[in-house]
Amino acid sequence: MMNTLLVGRITDDLKIHKTEKEKSYTDMTVAVPRSYKNEDGVYEIDFIKCRLWGALADNTVEYCSKGDLIGVKGRIETRTYEDENGKHYVQEVVADKVTFLSSKQKEKENSDEMNI
Repeated sequence: MMNTLLVGRITDDLKIHKTEKEKSYTDMTVAVPRSYKNEDGVYEIDFIKCRLWGALADNTVEYCSKGDLIGVKGRIETRTYEDENGKHYVQEVVADKVTFLSSKQKEKENSDEMNI
């Protein structure tokens, strides 16, 4: 188990899924810019898969959307699954806490109001 803290933007619209036992979860990808520039002078971005469970998933889906800036505290977890193509390994951050930092929609609304 490794604890991690990410700050980045949600890359897609979120939706709730349910397990067979009706436990809610959501999967999201967070775009996290690196803290240094590459040789071309550009900040590269890592796309980190995250899984949220229960009330944390429900609240995040309700209040956040694509483009919103969030902080995610959690642990890195590896899980496996098999399909017709063989065994697959998935590494993701299982979130313990999500902090809503800013809304892309609210930023747009505020800038539109200032341009009136």
